[in-house]
Amino acid sequence: MKKVLFLAIGCWLSVVSCSDKTARQEENVKAPMRVKTEVVSTAMNASGQTYVGILEECEATAVSFTGMGVVKRILVSDGQTVARGQLLAEMDDTQALNLLSGAEAQMTQANDALERYKMLHDNGALPEVQWVEIQSKVAQAKSQLEVAKKNLADCRLVAPVSGIVGKRLVGAGETAMPSQAVVSILDISTVKVKVAIPEAEISGIGANTSSIIKVEAVNGSFEGGRIEKGVQADALTHTYDIRIQVANRERKLLPGMVASVQFVAMAQQQAQLPSVPVTAVQKKADGSLFVWTVGNDSTAHRTTVTTGETIGNRIVVTTGINEGSRVITEGYQKLSENTKVVF
Repeated sequence: MKKVLFLAIGCWLSVVSCSDKTARQEENVKAPMRVKTEVVSTAMNASGQTYVGILEECEATAVSFTGMGVVKRILVSDGQTVARGQLLAEMDDTQALNLLSGAEAQMTQANDALERYKMLHDNGALPEVQWVEIQSKVAQAKSQLEVAKKNLADCRLVAPVSGIVGKRLVGAGETAMPSQAVVSILDISTVKVKVAIPEAEISGIGANTSSIIKVEAVNGSFEGGRIEKGVQADALTHTYDIRIQVANRERKLLPGMVASVQFVAMAQQQAQLPSVPVTAVQKKADGSLFVWTVGNDSTAHRTTVTTGETIGNRIVVTTGINEGSRVITEGYQKLSENTKVVF
C-alpha cells in the first residue's frame, strides 16, 4: 500500500513539475523583447551630401619687369589692395637715364643737320641722295629716342589690373630678370570654390546647379553661382574638379579658406528618400540586405531593402520601407520573425 502511495505522489510531483516548466516556457515565449525603434522620416535626410572645397581667386596676374635690372624699391605689401595703374615697384634707372640722354643728344644733332641741309636742298644745291640720307638719320634718331624713353618707363612697374597683392616674389636689392614675377595680383571680386566630386555623382551636377557655400572662417553662408566642370578625372581618386563661382563684394572670402558645399538639387532628391542608421541594416546569408521593422501587432519582421548613399552615420534606403515605417535600431540581435517587441 505504501509503495502505491509513494508512486502516486511521485507521478503527481512529476506532472506538477512538467506543468510549471511548460508554463514558464510559454511565459518566456510570450514575453515581448524590449527594443529601440525609429519612425522613418525623409526629413532626417533633408540636409543632403556635404562636400569640402577650397577657395581660389577668380584670376591671378603675375606682374614682372620687361628688362633686367636691380630692384630699387617695392612699394606694396602682401594683402594690399591696388588699383589699375598704381606704381608697384621701381628698378634702378641709372643706365636708362644715360641711354635717354644720349638718344636726346643724337636727336638734337639730327634735327640741326636737317635744318641746315634743308636750305641747300631748297636752293637745289644738295643732291637728292644726300637729302634722303639726312632724313633717314633723323628717323633713326627719333626711333632710338622712343626706345630710350620706353626703357626708362619700364623701370617703373605698374599694376595692369585692380585687385589685392597675393605675394611679393622679389625684394629690394635683388636682380630682376625679364618676365620674372615680382608680385602677383589676385582678383577676388569673385572667388571660386574648388570641389572634388566622385565620378558616380558628377553627372548630377550641371553648370547652373544651385549650391550653398558655407565658410566658417568668416561665419557666413553664400549662394553659389555658375559651375565650371573639369573633364579629366584624377587617376587615383577618380574624382572630377569643379569650380563654383561666388560673389565676393565685401572681399571677405580669401584664397585658401575651407568651405563646405551643398548642392540644393541633390539635397532635394535625397530628401525624398527615407534613411536609417547604418547599424540598423543587416545582411542575410545570400548577401541581400534587410532591416527589422515593427508591424501593427507589435511583432518584428525582416524587411528586405536596397540602399543608396551613406550620409554621415545614416544610409539612404531606396526600396523596402516608406516614410512612417517603424525600424528597430537597437536590441535586434536576439530577434526572430514574429517576435513580440516593446519600445
